[in-house]
Amino acid sequence: MTIRNSPLHDIHVAAGATFTDFGGWQMPVRYSSDLTEHHAVRDAAGLFDISHMGEIVVLGPEAGAALDYALAGRLSTIAMNQAKYSLLLAPEGGIIDDLIVYRTGDDRFLVVANAGNRADVAAELVQRAAEFDCEVYDESDDVALIAVQGPKAQEILEQLTPQLDGLTTPLADLKYYWSTPARWADHELLIARTGYTGEDGFELYVSPEAAPALWTAIAEVGAGSGLVPAGLAARDTLRLEAGMPLYGHELGRDILPVQAGLGRVVHQNKPGGFVGQDAIAAGAPDGARVLVGLTAEGRRAGREGYALYGTDEEPVGRITSGALSPTLGHPIALAYVDPAVAAPGTELFIDVRGSRIPATVTPLPFYNRKAS
Repeated sequence: MTIRNSPLHDIHVAAGATFTDFGGWQMPVRYSSDLTEHHAVRDAAGLFDISHMGEIVVLGPEAGAALDYALAGRLSTIAMNQAKYSLLLAPEGGIIDDLIVYRTGDDRFLVVANAGNRADVAAELVQRAAEFDCEVYDESDDVALIAVQGPKAQEILEQLTPQLDGLTTPLADLKYYWSTPARWADHELLIARTGYTGEDGFELYVSPEAAPALWTAIAEVGAGSGLVPAGLAARDTLRLEAGMPLYGHELGRDILPVQAGLGRVVHQNKPGGFVGQDAIAAGAPDGARVLVGLTAEGRRAGREGYALYGTDEEPVGRITSGALSPTLGHPIALAYVDPAVAAPGTELFIDVRGSRIPATVTPLPFYNRKAS
């Protein structure tokens, strides 16, 4: 596999970033320290390069109907500039990818896929839209994506708005999961109020040619407000604290939406049905494991793959993501467990290299900015 570089790669190198292969891309994992970047997002703001994400356009008179058939949600009813979280399901009901879909025109939708699933998502959408009056094309190579996340994200980006042309909605009026078009340095720009950190924040879609100048401008206006560049390591602990699933960990083709706590994402009664509908209607098999949150005391965190036990010697689950929470100061984890031990308050034990560490099933999210 050829490893790709972000349009911002040279900027990351100059900033001293450490890199990792993520979904076939060489992406910054950290610039300074994981904890510094994590706390900056919780306290002020972080600047993320997420250009590895895939962007696929569905365009045409029946684009909405095609997406209704292709995805688990009902996308034809979202308003202009609105966004919606959805799932691309296999015919057997498992999750091929989790997506965000934006309506960017009367008959135009932008589907944002995870980097490692970009080709699969594009191919599935082409196949599923074949009987509808629309076109599907992958424009990922023509899009760079920058995220500004944290309680000061709006304050920072508002300093940049005098440099924008055609901003149709002031950032203060932009609601969560809505977007607004603008222009930056004669390049089209889409600003969306979405994110993957549990904080307020924005994601900015722009051409690769304009991305370095936009990144630099945001970094300059945000420096006085505590904005720092943040890598994938901080992004992972932030999303874990917010209880957000990560494809390949909590989501996959062997997981039904209801197991992952995403049953609400599926619109069962859409006209014309959707791919995977029969499998979803049949429900999960008896005893199928379900996703829960776990908290523990001390400093030893359960990690992906660690087994979970109840009161006997038979494992009752397995951790999919885990870390010592930088914000909360104690270990947290996401795990799939047997339904019999999934109730909040249930005590389980994490097998950490042969030692049994007590943990408690805990409602998600672990961290909620509105309650903090």
